[in-house]
Amino acid sequence: MTMTRLRDVRLIPLMAGPLIGLLAVMETRLDDFFGASAGATWIAGVLLGAGVVLAAWYPLAGTIVAAVCLPVPVVVFGAPGVGGAAMIGMIAVVAWAGWREPPRRSALAFGVAGVSFVSASLAAAESLWELFFIPAILLPGWCMGLLARRSGERAAKLAELAAALDAEREANAQAAVAQERTRIAREVHDAVAHSVSVMTLQLGGLRRLLAGRPAEQEIVAGLERLGRQTVEEMRGLVGILREHVDGERPAPVPSLARVGELISDVRAAGLKVTLEAPDEPPRLPPVLDLTAYRVLQEALTNVLRHAGEVPTTVTIDYSDRALTLEVRNEPGRQAPRPGGGHGLVGMRERLAMVQGSLNAGVEPDGGFAVRARFPIPRTW
Repeated sequence: MTMTRLRDVRLIPLMAGPLIGLLAVMETRLDDFFGASAGATWIAGVLLGAGVVLAAWYPLAGTIVAAVCLPVPVVVFGAPGVGGAAMIGMIAVVAWAGWREPPRRSALAFGVAGVSFVSASLAAAESLWELFFIPAILLPGWCMGLLARRSGERAAKLAELAAALDAEREANAQAAVAQERTRIAREVHDAVAHSVSVMTLQLGGLRRLLAGRPAEQEIVAGLERLGRQTVEEMRGLVGILREHVDGERPAPVPSLARVGELISDVRAAGLKVTLEAPDEPPRLPPVLDLTAYRVLQEALTNVLRHAGEVPTTVTIDYSDRALTLEVRNEPGRQAPRPGGGHGLVGMRERLAMVQGSLNAGVEPDGGFAVRARFPIPRTW
């Protein structure tokens, strides 16, 4: 029986002690071998069982108490021999001491029990064979206790080793994830940021060539500014994926707290935007905040792409449970078809990641509206 199968191993001696006392009483009542010393024999057996119960908390002390009780009927009251119940009790308590005590202390318990058996055998004037045999039967019990203790210690060491291996495996997995994130960040930076930077430089050169055409120059300047902003955002995203080098701080992560900058950029591109939003937006979960910013950015881009430079209203509303976002533009060149285009598909995918919902469609006056709802987790 192991600790994993028994919640409290002390139940073993707590149950064995009374059982041994009961067996001692029954043995003396049913066997005439003890004669006039039957009373002393069963009383000693009950006291021996009490020593087994004591061993539940103090294995060595309980073994000594049981060993003292064993020879009393033979030495003091002249009993013809040791009772079988007492013999079983001594084997059990010695095995218990071998399991629960360190080897040196359990060896002391084994020695005291052996001396007790020898004393009882000498007092009963038993044969030389019985003098050696009766103490020797304690040896298997003690060895069983030692084996159980060694097995428990080995199981504990294996559990510690398994925990260490799990921790090492988790550390290796985290290191692999960090390396993969660094690789992805490097590839994204090399493949996208470099190309956008080159495009921005080329736009700067084109802007200088349009010195005599202020309208076209303003448009190119706006594109150049958007290119620089894209590079900064790309560096910010790369900074999230990998550690910063040389203390370089990443660009601010896109957030609704920067919605004013986004509106200024699209106004510079020619879109007439009216913003209706609280002056101080509440703090949102980072993923939800970034998703809402990207949905707003994509909606305004769709207005420019499909409707042109038409009056547009952006409404942002916060409540305890949800963030609602509405982008509504007046009729323009062409109204997007509900559910069509990659922009709306991308917005729906982003909203699906945060358990949100999107409604987009043509308004009765011919304009177009995009309405998104982002549920705010209650735990935030």
